[in-house]
Amino acid sequence: MAYELRSARYLAADALRQVIRPGDTVIDATLGNGHDTCMLAELVGEGGHVIGFDIQPDAVERTAAALTEKGLISRCTLYAEGHQHIAQRVTDPVRAAVFNLGWLPGGDKSITTLWETNQTAIAAALYLLEKGGICTVCAYPGHAEGDRERYALAEYLSALRPQEYNVLHNRFLNAGPGAPECFIIQKQ
Repeated sequence: MAYELRSARYLAADALRQVIRPGDTVIDATLGNGHDTCMLAELVGEGGHVIGFDIQPDAVERTAAALTEKGLISRCTLYAEGHQHIAQRVTDPVRAAVFNLGWLPGGDKSITTLWETNQTAIAAALYLLEKGGICTVCAYPGHAEGDRERYALAEYLSALRPQEYNVLHNRFLNAGPGAPECFIIQKQ
């Protein structure tokens, strides 16, 4: 099969691969286990830069270890703080920003992203996007905060001016409740 619909994260990664170029600056707003950070570091190349955030020290350590193992750490700046600080840490335009909402895979499920900090971070990321740049947000409903985040996110993104942003919402209709959903926002 030449093309396969797989998952929200796969759709987000596919969009990022089409937009990010060598030399770009990008944001990974939720480091997690470092998979997206490593992909981003490969995409931006030696002349590019990945700026990453995670409130959990474990996530920052896992990501740093994965980047070091692949020889990509020099392309990255990692902050052990919440992504709501994007506006204070990033001042140059970015080509892309990546968000994975919810909890750290393999981590403490009582620690989740929260809509209030997500909204601040997403607003900052959208402001920093270059024309043609994208922000991907994978939302994980199926738990109380995840449902709240997805609903608030859809409402927030629906209100963006279409003259400034295109917003696409991908979800698998037959995957059942709680299936991850992907939002892709492109700056006009």
